[in-house]
Amino acid sequence: MITMGVVGLGKMGLSHLSIFKAHPDVDLVAVCDSTGYVLDVLSKYTGLRTYKDLAAMLAAEHLDAVVIATPSHLHAPMVRTALEAGVHVFCEKPFTLDDDDGQALTTLARERGLVTQVGYHNRFVAAFAELKRLIDAGALGDVTHVVAEAYGPVVLAPKGGTWRSRRASGGGCLYDYAAHPIDLVQWYLGMPTGVEGSRLNKIFSAETDDEVVSTLMYPDDVTAQVSVNWSDESQRKMSTKISVWGTTGRAVADRQEVQVYLRDTATVPDGYRPGWNVHYTTDLTEQPWFYLRGEEYSAQAATFVERVMTRTTEGPNVFSSAAATDRILSMISADAQGLTAVGERAASSATVTAPRRRRLAFGRGRTA
Repeated sequence: MITMGVVGLGKMGLSHLSIFKAHPDVDLVAVCDSTGYVLDVLSKYTGLRTYKDLAAMLAAEHLDAVVIATPSHLHAPMVRTALEAGVHVFCEKPFTLDDDDGQALTTLARERGLVTQVGYHNRFVAAFAELKRLIDAGALGDVTHVVAEAYGPVVLAPKGGTWRSRRASGGGCLYDYAAHPIDLVQWYLGMPTGVEGSRLNKIFSAETDDEVVSTLMYPDDVTAQVSVNWSDESQRKMSTKISVWGTTGRAVADRQEVQVYLRDTATVPDGYRPGWNVHYTTDLTEQPWFYLRGEEYSAQAATFVERVMTRTTEGPNVFSSAAATDRILSMISADAQGLTAVGERAASSATVTAPRRRRLAFGRGRTA
C-alpha cells in the first residue's frame, strides 16, 4: 500500500483523483488546490485532508507519491518541491515549458532514486503500442516517413480567460496538444537531428498558437511531419493519428485501431498476413481494472503504482523520456521564431540521440 496526494483539482486532477483513489494498493489521503470551494466539497464528502499549499501538505503528510495536475507553468517548481521532499512524482503533460527545467528535474530525480512518470497516456493505447511493436520488429522494413496528426475542438472562438489561452501558462497548442503526437513520434523514432518549416499559427487565440506544423528530420532522409490544430470544429473530440511508411509496408494507428499493409517482401509477424490487416484496440487491450475516461488512464496509473511499490525507476514515460519530448517542442518553437541557433543547440545537446535508419526499424530501448 502506498500513500498518495493529488495537487491540482481541475479536469485532469479530478480524473486522477478518482482513478488512484479506486486503486486497491493506494491510500489517497490528501489533496491540494488554490480553490477553496473545491477543497470544501471534497473535505465534506470524501474525508480527504485538504491543503492550499504543496509544501504544507508535504510537511504534514507522510506521502509516498504525488500526482501533479496543475496548469503547465506550475509543473517545474512543484515537481522540484516534491522531489526535494523525497516523494515519487506523477506529473501531467507537458512535463515542463522550459527545456532546461526538464533536464534539471530529470537529473534530480535520478540522483534521488525516485520513481517518475509523465501523463502521455497515448503510449498506453493498445493500437499505438502495437504500432511501436511492429516498427521494432521490422515488419515495416526501414522506416522512411511518418505523419503525426491531432485535431480537436478546443478553441473555437476568440477568448483569453483561462490559463490555456496564455502561452506563458499553458504553452499553447504546441505544448498542450501537439505534445501528444510528438511524444509518440519520439517513442517510435527517437530524437530528431533538427526541425524545419515550423509554423505556430493563431486562429482564434490572441496570445498563443492554435495550429502547429513542422517537419522533424532524422538520419538517412527519414522525416516526420507534424500537423496539429485544436481549433477544428469538424472534430467532436481530440483525434490523434500516426501514419508510418516503410520499405516493406505501411501502418496507420489511431485510438480505435491499427491498419497495416504488408508487402510480400515483409517479415510478417504472427497474426498478420501480406496485404491489409486491421487490429482493433478492443482486441489488443487487456481488461482494465478500473475504467474512467479510457482504459489507457487506468493502465498508466496502475503502472505508476506498481513502479512505486517496487521502486522501479525505469519504465514508460519517465522524466527523461518526457524531457526529450520537451526538447523537440522547444526546437519547433525556436524554428518557428527563426531562432536557428537555439534549434541547433537543442539538437546537439539532446540526451537521446537519433538512430540510423536500420535501428529505426529494428532497435529497441531508444527512449524510455
